[in-house]
Amino acid sequence: MAQTAYCYHCVKHHPIEEMRLIVTKTGKRWRCLKSIQATKAGIAQRDAFGRVVTETNKAEAQAKVRILKETQP
Repeated sequence: MAQTAYCYHCVKHHPIEEMRLIVTKTGKRWRCLKSIQATKAGIAQRDAFGRVVTETNKAEAQAKVRILKETQP
């Protein structure tokens, strides 16, 4: 099984091969290559990538809340 690391930018786990260790003000953090490449693109592409990540995270959070509500008596 492949090792994974948590990408603090897109809030997901990715295989280590798709990640880079980035030095930030608060220490070292893992970031996926896709998010790194997105920041190097133009502003419109970067914003589009951010919107996709945000929508994905919102959908996952809403699904978790829905599941919790359905399982509670």
